[in-house]
Amino acid sequence: MSQDKVKRLLEELRTELSGTDTLDADTRELAEKVDRNIDELVESSQPNSPELDDAIALEARFAATHPVAERIMRELIATLSRIGI
Repeated sequence: MSQDKVKRLLEELRTELSGTDTLDADTRELAEKVDRNIDELVESSQPNSPELDDAIALEARFAATHPVAERIMRELIATLSRIGI
């Protein structure tokens, strides 16, 4: 169930970010990196992984300018925490 929720949230994030052209290159690159690595993170269930740190950093970048993306990232991070990552 939680893995399905992670995948759903990633899809929501992709959709949200595809509709904006206001992301700077560094933020877009970090979002793509998090997206690529999340599946591996869920499969390995590795606690305290750097990918989770990247997700937290991405949430902070979205805080001021992309509130919907920030909400999605916050929910994604909470879901990953609930499954022990």
